[in-house]
Amino acid sequence: MAVGVTDKRREAFILVLLCLAQIMVVLDFSIVNIALPSVQKDLGLSTQNLQWIVSAYSLTFGGFLMLGGRMGDLYGRRKLFMIGLFLFSLASFAGGLAISGVWLIVSRAVQGLGAALIAPTSLSLITTNFAEGPERNKAFGLMGAMASLGFAIGAILGGLLTAGPGWRWVMFVNVPLGLIALILGPLLLAESRVHSEQRRLDVLGAVLVTAGLVILVYALARGNDLGWTSLSTLGLLLAAVILLVTFVLLEAHSSSPLIRLSLFRLPTVTGANLVNFIAPGVFGALVFILTLYMQKVLGYSAIQTGLAFLPLACVILIFSNASSRLITRVGAKPLLLIGLILTIIGLLLFLGLSATGSYVGTLLPGMLVVGLGMGIAFATVVIVATTGVSDDGSLQYHHAGRLRPDPGDCHRHSRCADGWTDAKW
Repeated sequence: MAVGVTDKRREAFILVLLCLAQIMVVLDFSIVNIALPSVQKDLGLSTQNLQWIVSAYSLTFGGFLMLGGRMGDLYGRRKLFMIGLFLFSLASFAGGLAISGVWLIVSRAVQGLGAALIAPTSLSLITTNFAEGPERNKAFGLMGAMASLGFAIGAILGGLLTAGPGWRWVMFVNVPLGLIALILGPLLLAESRVHSEQRRLDVLGAVLVTAGLVILVYALARGNDLGWTSLSTLGLLLAAVILLVTFVLLEAHSSSPLIRLSLFRLPTVTGANLVNFIAPGVFGALVFILTLYMQKVLGYSAIQTGLAFLPLACVILIFSNASSRLITRVGAKPLLLIGLILTIIGLLLFLGLSATGSYVGTLLPGMLVVGLGMGIAFATVVIVATTGVSDDGSLQYHHAGRLRPDPGDCHRHSRCADGWTDAKW
């Protein structure tokens, strides 16, 4: 940074950079959804295999998300942030050159791996650059709003690019954004890491959780063809459960887990992570289904489909920004509950979808209510999930007005440095 730039200005520039990275991750989700029918026609994919263009990204993203966060803690958040940007940009370029469905799906999987490095390090860089409280709440709220803006831009760009130069440009568009972020990263971000004697990575845990999720999704995708009670489907579901249970047991006994299970002693952390697990999955499935519904049932063009999602994105943008400002007054948990109730009501409105449906009468009401609910939920869930969690991933407990370390970090059957035993914790 140039001499004379104030801390506030530096924080503002850092937030812009991290929001840009978040926009890339979300932009790639919505922009690809709009292009799916064109991709299917060009590469000759079946509707069943088409979902893997979306799922390959989300599975590697979710499967390696914890590993990405752990690597950032140990080896440097800025370093992993930059590596993630490079992988994401390179995979975007490769995906635009795809000549087969397998090529594109593999490129999407690598994009997800890059996003798995970008997302957790972005959040960590916010927690290390902004103090917990109003400043951090505003930063998280703005990041949520920018993510919504990325969705809106993706929906419109997806239609324009698919109808114009072609669907390949929905992949190429990430490259210049990635290059800008790669240039700005070293100039704005200071390196940060957790100082720990334990520097072992739980690679086995990452492989177990990713393999379990992939098998689970494959079983659910093939259930109709193989039969839900067939030995193949039941075997796949059993294998997925075994892998995921093994992952949990491994994390409980590992000296260097991907995630400290003690974090879930805090009810707000458990509830917020559960919501963060379900809500994006529901939202992603909704966008996927509505895209195919509008283009294949209602006969919308790619541009019309992109513009049709604009009210949904705008409502999310407006209310995610407004919610981040209300959190300090109302509290995060009441807002989160309101957001979830509104989202459920909005989803119920889509039960009226039919072959003779219309945009204004059938789609728009559900989009507006879901957008309102998701806008509130997206802005609050991250704040709830990170409140009380320290920089090194442990919990902070209050006692007699002082912050104390996570009791799980104290040595078993021994007294903590200040004289508090495990039992007293």
